[in-house]
Amino acid sequence: MKNYELIEHTADLAVRVRGKDLNELFKNTALAIFEISSEKLRNKDIKHKKIIIKQKADNLPELFVNWLNEVISLSAAKGLIFDGFQISKLTENNLEAVASCSDIKNYKINSEIKAATYHELHIEKNESGWQAEVIFDV
Repeated sequence: MKNYELIEHTADLAVRVRGKDLNELFKNTALAIFEISSEKLRNKDIKHKKIIIKQKADNLPELFVNWLNEVISLSAAKGLIFDGFQISKLTENNLEAVASCSDIKNYKINSEIKAATYHELHIEKNESGWQAEVIFDV
């Protein structure tokens, strides 16, 4: 079962993502970007590499958007698709993670996600964990 669902939106791409804790919410949202935008090509022997990602912000919403935009930016700049994240540090102002990725040539690109936005951004803790709604520019 996916940890996200698409939300109807007029021009851009909106998703609702869930996680049992804040760490999982950040991971699941980043993974959703690449699950939505790309498909692994069959019969490809994929070599993975690891990238360290660090982000700082003044508050949790800013850290969330910065994190998402950093993985989008790294993907575009380095020609990579991310398929795993291990977050080692996460506070309201600081994040450190190791991301697993491979060359974009191993994937079919379905759509280009350009950026996460603050427009209608919601991050909340509920009875089952954490949930976020975020809109992406496409």
